[in-house]
Amino acid sequence: MTGWFLGASIAALAVSTGASGLVLLWARRASVAGALLVVVALTGLAALVVHAQDGPYDLEWALAMASTMLALPVAVAAFPRWSWRGPVDFVALTTLVAAGAIVVAMSHESHALDAMSLVIGSVLIVHVWWRLETSDDSARAPLQWLAVAAGSVALVSGLLLFAADGAAADGTGSSATGAVVALMSATIGPAMAIGVVRPDVVDVRGLIVWGVVVCVAIIAYVSVFAGLVSLLDWSGAPDLSPGALGLIGAVCALGFHPLVVMLRGIVDQMLFGDRPDPLQAATRVVDRIGDDPVLALRAIREALVLPYACLRAEGQTLATSGTEVTHTRTLPLQLGEDAVGEMVVGLRAGELMLSPGDENVLRIVAPLLAQTLRATALARDLQESRGAAIAAIEDERRRLRRDLHDGLGPTLSGVAFSADAARNHLANDVAAADALLARLRDDTTQAIGEVRRLVEGLRPATLDELGLVGAVRQHAANLHAAEGRALQVTIDSPESLPALSAAAEVAAYRIVVESLTNVARHAAATTVHVSISSHDGELHLSVRDDGPSTTKWKQGVGLSSMRERAEQVGGSVTASARHDGGRVDAVIPI
Repeated sequence: MTGWFLGASIAALAVSTGASGLVLLWARRASVAGALLVVVALTGLAALVVHAQDGPYDLEWALAMASTMLALPVAVAAFPRWSWRGPVDFVALTTLVAAGAIVVAMSHESHALDAMSLVIGSVLIVHVWWRLETSDDSARAPLQWLAVAAGSVALVSGLLLFAADGAAADGTGSSATGAVVALMSATIGPAMAIGVVRPDVVDVRGLIVWGVVVCVAIIAYVSVFAGLVSLLDWSGAPDLSPGALGLIGAVCALGFHPLVVMLRGIVDQMLFGDRPDPLQAATRVVDRIGDDPVLALRAIREALVLPYACLRAEGQTLATSGTEVTHTRTLPLQLGEDAVGEMVVGLRAGELMLSPGDENVLRIVAPLLAQTLRATALARDLQESRGAAIAAIEDERRRLRRDLHDGLGPTLSGVAFSADAARNHLANDVAAADALLARLRDDTTQAIGEVRRLVEGLRPATLDELGLVGAVRQHAANLHAAEGRALQVTIDSPESLPALSAAAEVAAYRIVVESLTNVARHAAATTVHVSISSHDGELHLSVRDDGPSTTKWKQGVGLSSMRERAEQVGGSVTASARHDGGRVDAVIPI
């Protein structure tokens, strides 16, 4: 069973390595390393085939050593860029090739395998370290991924070898250890592929930091446990039972988590300096958050030593502070049940997540930021509303000026000229004066009609005389379709409506009149139903007709005018055309 497990583990290692090499070749990056990984996989699988067929042991061993001690080390040295002209690269490559060749040639000499394994491991560690220190960012990230995988394999292998010391002499312990090491080694190839294809999928520096912390903590734990057991054995104590060993391990384990926390704090201190106390940081942030979101974000970054922070709402970035980074975390901002936006903060280099203290600070300040976003949005809406109101007022003034200048002005000028002419003819030509006075009366009547039209444009007189419902009834009574037939209009409304402001009343009247006008002009309808009601502090208007429509209504002047009138008083309008008729619904705050 153990031999089968070892063979399956080696096969998995070969498949994983070969697939990773093909990925590197497909990406056309780190092609030399990718080709060597494919060679590693092929030679490893060839060794398994020879073993399965009971082939020559020398051939099997040579293939295995060529795969693991020659091709694989050279692939690591050639990753992610093949370079041999530099002195360090040249020495490393020649040393690895020579050591691997010695192992393959002297496959039966165990001392040669041990010595060359030490040489190969040392050269790879020094070479990868040197390249990490001297490479640019594009090469450093893949090397960091390689270092994470290889370091994890080295740690697990060392612990397993330490635990297997003195295992059963039949070799089952070493075979099981080799199988586990082979499975762990199967992660090296994928790590190399990820480092080249998707190096930013997570911040690999965070993996390195946590790997170092956990590695040191595990080594310390094992050292303390082994030291205690050895001390008891040296003191002449009787052989320890499994229960006693478990009790010693449990006592040692009590210090594992505190050691991890302490080591993490030391690493944070080395990387980021003194970290702020969460309560003090929250106090400083709360004191500095005001109406300016940029200043609020700056206060959060400075208090928590974060590289980047921004506020977003409705898919748009409202404010930013700091330099944008690849790895971020998003926190929703809510006021009650309403989501008003989100805050995005950048993770520090070497961190995979925010610390619990940082999370607590951000949860404390999140409601304040949500209020800042809401205040900013309300101020923006108010500014837009004021701008729309001013624009509407100016448009109305422009219309009045044009109507007065082009309509009423010339008419009154004609009245004045006619009056002067009548005075001139009054003494000499009574008939001419009478004709001029008749013309004067016509011009005056025309001017009065123009004044009434202007007044009607400002506010329909029927609203003051009949109220909203009565004015709508009067307008609907004389409504005819485009071909001249009368439209049957029914109006459903309570006997009395709440008191409406002048603006809301005019907006409601204009929306209903415009809807009826659109039905008369464009819809093949025979009946129209108008509903006017109020509840929950809102005036609800509905105009429905039975004119079928197979196409969606286009945004025209009429619909735009209705929406603008509703928005000016804080309301809304929706319009839709369906197969059973059109419908316009409006809601206006009372």
